[in-house]
Amino acid sequence: PIADNAGGIAEMSMQPAEVRDVTDKLDAAGNVTKAITKGYSIGSASMACFLLFGAFMDEFSEYSGLEFRSVNLATPEVLIGGLLGSMIIFYFVGLSIAAVGSTAHEVVMEVRRQFQERPGILTFTEKPDHTRCVSLVTEAALHGMQFPGLICVLTPIVIGIAFRIIGEYTNRPLLGAEVLASYLMFSTTTGILMALFLDTTGGAWDNAKKYIELGNFGGKNSEPHKAAVTGDTVGDPFKDTAGPSLHVVIKLLSTTILVAGPLFVASSSTA
Repeated sequence: PIADNAGGIAEMSMQPAEVRDVTDKLDAAGNVTKAITKGYSIGSASMACFLLFGAFMDEFSEYSGLEFRSVNLATPEVLIGGLLGSMIIFYFVGLSIAAVGSTAHEVVMEVRRQFQERPGILTFTEKPDHTRCVSLVTEAALHGMQFPGLICVLTPIVIGIAFRIIGEYTNRPLLGAEVLASYLMFSTTTGILMALFLDTTGGAWDNAKKYIELGNFGGKNSEPHKAAVTGDTVGDPFKDTAGPSLHVVIKLLSTTILVAGPLFVASSSTA
């Protein structure tokens, strides 16, 4: 991020082209190191989820008084829970990327408004209102992640309670726990793979654009460069928003299910 910001500062302060070339190379190297560190981050998150999953099964065994050591994926309800776990990861990624796109559109409209009201910005005779843009992005970031966050917290609770009720009627007191165990396993594995994919491909698209801008494949303003710019526009929310967010999401799902565990065991098992 420091090299990336240095490149932006060099461009805004109209530094010579060779300065920007150096910062671009540093930024390309930084994208690789960021991908590596994000790999370590998702690795630590997966280990935390593994430990939380063990605590999850121990808690349900102790609370229900029944042995809970395995989950049968051949059970239809359990398989449905797993599919829902995988789906919630993709849904969250879609919501987060869409939030970035809508916020970017608002920033573009704000910049256009300032250009119209302050034409001197383009000739460096007037200063733009940076505060307005920063405030707009901050408010949009907080607002745009409210719904995805609620989805991740409420979905396992709703699923667990719904299948607990089904378990009460079918004399399977641990059905809610089994479904949530499947939900947790599928969402964790899908989240790990998706986070690795987003973190890596986002940086790769960014570096592809920089490689073309060095004069390869036609250089700037060529058709390959236009395609690379489009790829980088998609890659930025991949590597900077959706990917890192999944590191938190998979731990949030485990923590939510662990804390609300007693809600998901049928009352008949504690009688």
